[in-house]
Amino acid sequence: MRSRGSQNRLSGHSSFGSPLYALLLALLATIATLYVAGRLWQDAESRVYLLEELQKRTGQFFRFQGQSAVSVDDTLKIIGCREQQKKLSALETELAAARQEGFVPKHLSGNDGKHPTKKTLLVIGIMTTFGRKKNRDAIRKAWIPTGADMKKLADKKGIIARFVIGTSANRGDSLDKEIETENSQSQDFIILDGQVEAPEEKSKKIKSFFIYAADKWDAEFYVKVNDDVFVNLDALGGVLTSHLDKPRVYIGCMKSGEVFSEPTNKWHEPDWWKFGDGKSYFQHASGQVYVISKALAQFISINRAFLRTYAHDDVSTGSWFIGLDVKHIHEKKFCCSAWSPGAICAAV
Repeated sequence: MRSRGSQNRLSGHSSFGSPLYALLLALLATIATLYVAGRLWQDAESRVYLLEELQKRTGQFFRFQGQSAVSVDDTLKIIGCREQQKKLSALETELAAARQEGFVPKHLSGNDGKHPTKKTLLVIGIMTTFGRKKNRDAIRKAWIPTGADMKKLADKKGIIARFVIGTSANRGDSLDKEIETENSQSQDFIILDGQVEAPEEKSKKIKSFFIYAADKWDAEFYVKVNDDVFVNLDALGGVLTSHLDKPRVYIGCMKSGEVFSEPTNKWHEPDWWKFGDGKSYFQHASGQVYVISKALAQFISINRAFLRTYAHDDVSTGSWFIGLDVKHIHEKKFCCSAWSPGAICAAV
């Protein structure tokens, strides 16, 4: 005979298989599923939010003077777009001039009444420093015109030449005032505000010049020259004209050589270890005079915040083009050790 208690247990056991209990289990499973799905959705939304915030913050971190961090491919695309815009602008200017001469009907486009100006072939930056006025005066007498002749050089030959200098560490002192006085008379300086004039700042100064020149002038080439070098402008223009068909070109007296790790050596490189076990520099142009094309100057300007400078300015410039599709041209006429017929330059 079964007791009441055993009957209750059997009755309770049989309830596990009832339809009501199955429905209850299904309902609980559904609620659990919805809960888990909701949490996963919230987590996904949180990840998206965090990712967007990270991208915003890193984008702000990598901004420098209004420039965003961009890849080399993006940079070249930007340069390509700029080139197309400049070509379109030049065509519009030529069209306006032709219309003014009566060759094109006026209804085709607007007419500003301006003739196209001569294209700038090259911008020359002559690197100088405090206490070098004699060198500058010698250059002015030898190969850089002054006054009205300086404007004629730009208008007729498309050549712009300026002395390039930074500012004193003590901004506004007698050194700065001497340069300002000289410039008020000659009007042939680029004074790089924010760039201290010091031997250890030379590589940064070169970069600042290319940035300034690329932003100010739309030229085919940009030239760096030392203030102890004399340049044959006609020969220089002739050589560069033959390279107009090359969009990314780096021209100079190409060289390599040993990297010196000893601090007492004149050519000491603090980052010598970056050049490998052989400690040999890559090919780069001698610092006396070298030329880069428009696209490379624009590349420097766009990527100014991320281009490393080394102890020597010629090595620094050469390092910026490693990994890019750049045509390196060794031009013997840019080797300034001695003047020879047809030479571009001579060092003194």
